Amino acid sequence: MSKYSIQQFIQKSKQEDKGQGLFELETERILEINLDGEIWAKMGSMISYDGSIKFVREGILEHGIGRLMKKAFTGEGSQLMKATGKGKLYVADQGKKITILDLKGESIYINGNDLLAFERKLDWDIKLMRRIAGMMAGGLFNVRLEGEGMVAFTSHYEPLTLMVYPGQPVFTDPNATVAWSGNLQPEFVTDIQIKTFFGRGSGESIQMKFSGNGFVVVQPYEEVYMEGNQG
Repeated sequence: MSKYSIQQFIQKSKQEDKGQGLFELETERILEINLDGEIWAKMGSMISYDGSIKFVREGILEHGIGRLMKKAFTGEGSQLMKATGKGKLYVADQGKKITILDLKGESIYINGNDLLAFERKLDWDIKLMRRIAGMMAGGLFNVRLEGEGMVAFTSHYEPLTLMVYPGQPVFTDPNATVAWSGNLQPEFVTDIQIKTFFGRGSGESIQMKFSGNGFVVVQPYEEVYMEGNQG
């Protein structure tokens, strides 16, 4: 059989059932959801499905007036769709690498633009970073998830997890920060010297400072959410 035959290509790339449960990585950049019920996923992330699945855009009052007010400030970045039914659903986001977490009562913050899918039974809420919102068009927001269930998020290339210890804060670029443990509350600090030395834009001088005991996840990529300059 030829190395480049259609049969070889199909054998190498065809879908496989791995028996890993509700969420499983079909590839590093495609999430397979073995749906039997209901999940939330990022709007526009569906690339394929089989079975009987219905997709509904998140309703205006689906999550209450509190979250509606927050969404007015965060824009469309956190728009969700509800997938209901039974079958296999495949989702992806611009070829970004996917990470799955199975929460066992823990909590985690995930950048709203990096949240790909999560189980309906998880408690979640939108958190707007108010101090930085006025400095970046559309603001910078994240989603806090907590409880028992699975969540999938994305990153540009391989994510790096940095441990935060008492007395040893970790500083990150907001545009490269993907997620952090639910017990951490980041502060925003500015460093004029960095801005002056490198001669970069105003957003580059803003840093996130994580103090306490936990972890923060970063990616080797600065995802800029400025209007008209989507990363």
